[in-house]
Amino acid sequence: MIQTRFTALVGCAVPIQQAGMGNARRELAAAVARAGALGMLGGVMQPPALLAEEVDAARHESGGPVGVNFLMPFLDRAAVEATAPRARVVEFFYGDPDQELVKAVRAAGALAAWQVGSGEEARAAEQAGCDFVIAQGVEAGGHVRGKTGLLPLLDEVLEAVEVPVVAAGGIGTERGMAAALAAGADAVRVGTRFLAAEEADVHASYAEALVEARPEDTQLTEAFSTMWPNAPHRVLSSCVEVAQGLDDEFVGEIEHAGERMPVPRLSPPAPGRSATGRIDAMALYAGQSVGAVQRLQPAEAIVRDLAGGAERLLRKWGK
Repeated sequence: MIQTRFTALVGCAVPIQQAGMGNARRELAAAVARAGALGMLGGVMQPPALLAEEVDAARHESGGPVGVNFLMPFLDRAAVEATAPRARVVEFFYGDPDQELVKAVRAAGALAAWQVGSGEEARAAEQAGCDFVIAQGVEAGGHVRGKTGLLPLLDEVLEAVEVPVVAAGGIGTERGMAAALAAGADAVRVGTRFLAAEEADVHASYAEALVEARPEDTQLTEAFSTMWPNAPHRVLSSCVEVAQGLDDEFVGEIEHAGERMPVPRLSPPAPGRSATGRIDAMALYAGQSVGAVQRLQPAEAIVRDLAGGAERLLRKWGK
């Protein structure tokens, strides 16, 4: 299998990081880690004790590396403190790199990472002490930090830092993975393809919409900004049209941290398996790699297809 600075640092078999999405819970992180990649949990607004239990369970079930993703606008330092001694990686996104936060994570025994949208932000993350950075192009699904396509951003970030760099945004095929690695990335970060994993906490209607969508069916927008203003995100265009056509204050309910909660119209939460209401009017995050989502698959099969196919292509290309 492909070995890089990322696999050596993290201790995984293949250079793939599953994105730490809100729909990424214990089952998905464990399945990805069991397959040899880096499994990630979404840590946003999760109670510290519950999140710590999820990390412990995912590590126990997989025997592989598991990490947690935190969004800076919703950061709960108690959750960071609870998970850093347990997780292999603690990753931050959507805020300026924080040296004290990175120092605390590393002191607890975890690797610290930051997802960035520019070379300047990557340099700041390295200077803050991060072990690796994730360069996120505008092709990515979910919330987007920068304004640059992945390949020019990857060039900029690779020039800016010495630490390993993970490429993110629009990668959902073996060819896309191989191209990013050939361009100098130490690993790839995959989100949308894993939303269609059998282990993902994704509502059946959302998964069906992903399978049916094409790359041109996504848009970068600020439509779902209730509770998080001025935060660009990429979603399926259909959910924007439906949500903007409704007058209701709430579009349904989701389960969050073991409790039911209402979902305001045009707010960021995405529908998990147990969501009810107008699923088609909720934030259906999807990157431009959505065309690679052809069917629901076990996470292990996704990892195997991506890594095996990328390895064959790199050998063909003489890389």
